[in-house]
Amino acid sequence: MQLVYRLLWWIALPLLPLRLWWRGRREPGYRDRIGERFGFYGPASPVARDVVWVHAVSLGETRAVTPLVRRILDARPQATVLLTHMTATGRAAGAELAGPRVIQAWLPYDVPFAVDAFLTRFAPRVGLLMETEVWPTLVAACARRRIALFLVNARLSARSLAGYQRAHSLTEPMFAALRTVYAQTEADAARLHEAGAHDVKVIGNLKFDVSAPADTAARSAELRRRIGPRPTWVAGCTRDGEEALILDALASAPLPEATLTVIVPRHPQRFADVAALLTARGIAFVRRSDACDVPATASVLLGDSLGELAAYYAAADVAFVAGNLAPLGGHNLIEAIAAGTPTLVGPHTFNFAQAAQEAIAVGAARRVDDAAGLLREVGLLLADPEGRARMRVAGAAFLAAHRGATERLWRELSRSIGG
Repeated sequence: MQLVYRLLWWIALPLLPLRLWWRGRREPGYRDRIGERFGFYGPASPVARDVVWVHAVSLGETRAVTPLVRRILDARPQATVLLTHMTATGRAAGAELAGPRVIQAWLPYDVPFAVDAFLTRFAPRVGLLMETEVWPTLVAACARRRIALFLVNARLSARSLAGYQRAHSLTEPMFAALRTVYAQTEADAARLHEAGAHDVKVIGNLKFDVSAPADTAARSAELRRRIGPRPTWVAGCTRDGEEALILDALASAPLPEATLTVIVPRHPQRFADVAALLTARGIAFVRRSDACDVPATASVLLGDSLGELAAYYAAADVAFVAGNLAPLGGHNLIEAIAAGTPTLVGPHTFNFAQAAQEAIAVGAARRVDDAAGLLREVGLLLADPEGRARMRVAGAAFLAAHRGATERLWRELSRSIGG
């Protein structure tokens, strides 16, 4: 299995620069420092000896780990944090932390020459990998160099576990080599143990401790001013195919008069695709990037901006956290609830199963079965201000009950990286 894994990587390697260049058409960040993904870092000033490596693959993981990074910097005044990513949005978010003691790099592709070059260049003494971002070659190389690896805020769905088990000869040693796994829930812990991890502890979800960006209130107020007093709902983090389902249902939805629909695609490279979809359907819309007031004739606002998801949620009367009308696993509903917005999710939330179940159980969120059900529920909530107020109160209580994972994790980790 390891031979097959490496062979597949060698086959893919010549195509990867082309893929990055192609993605860079719409997200220029993917064209930045491409050599780092292959272990080529070029001349650079020496890295500090006390390097704590934190890997946060994308935007959500980077934001979730930010409070922990700050704790590390406070506890170890001589330490340098190496923050690595795989996506352009993750690296852009991490840039807010960058400075003399926080350096950024792309995580290299999981091939021996790139991984060895990465570990030689930065020589971390400990690594913290967020959620499920584990790679066989990388983990094995760290084990040979005696670099302690911790999987933090770890989650593993039943579907992902089944995939790992099909390649168990490759993945079981990978999980077994981790020093400790800090899982979000008991269910995640059980599956991670089944996947091969030995020392697994439950500490909760770091995303409950994430604060909205400092300018969220100002951005939200500016959005609301541009929208005006219209009833407004947002579909955030939509994935390919979901926009069409929503627009189909919207055509016959019982929404209050003049309701504005805000659509925020998950991936920036799809902004143009969604705009083309709206144009093809003859739907009057305006782009957020137009930086203009939303005219009364527009029924849709296309959220084609980066870093404003919390502001979109806060500016809306109702939020739908997408990625779950199809069996894609869903996205983080905590951000929408934290914005104080009544929140809806679809049927497929296995990536955030426990958070979704508990939020629904306490009345902080509601589940819909399909796009038609989504629009019915949006209409009911827009017409029910008292119901929305009850959901906001339930959401605040739900968040308060689950905060503190960062502090619990730090107490566990401090002996390894803080003492």
